[in-house]
Amino acid sequence: MGKKYGEINDKIKDFIQAQKLFFVGTAASDGRVSVSPKGIDTFRIVNKNRIVWLNLSGSGNETAAHLLESTRMTIMFCAFEGSPNILRIYGKARALHPRDSEWKDLIPLFPELPGARQIIDMQVELVQNSCGMAVPYFEYQGERNELIEWAEALGDDGIKKYWEDKNQVSLDGKATKILAS
Repeated sequence: MGKKYGEINDKIKDFIQAQKLFFVGTAASDGRVSVSPKGIDTFRIVNKNRIVWLNLSGSGNETAAHLLESTRMTIMFCAFEGSPNILRIYGKARALHPRDSEWKDLIPLFPELPGARQIIDMQVELVQNSCGMAVPYFEYQGERNELIEWAEALGDDGIKKYWEDKNQVSLDGKATKILAS
């Protein structure tokens, strides 16, 4: 059944790279727990103990707010085809913004996507897989384009205005520092 690993080995890396969807879990010291699905080509393995993913603009900004209070993060992948598997990556993460010096080194890892607001940089502490035998089969039909089209239609100025209006605080009123200098 389940196994624990201290790093992302080659077999785990192959599994991750075959997935089209991942889930991100974070929580501040109090308030709501956030579990968010992520898609598009936004996940990268930097090395056996470091992953990064590109956080695109959306209706909330819970992850960034939570990471300011607690760096704990869990990433989960599920096999929706092939052999059953659930894979969780546990670690400590931080949000990097376009204003941060590390941004310029990491953003080339990703395709150019409108509305990119943070790169989440996670140090891997534990990797665990479990059976996944109750996860149903689903067939991948393609990416949704609505988020990209929405961000393109807003343009850079519209995205910044959206961040100002909708992304500065979490559901629990915690600051995200998306516009901090």
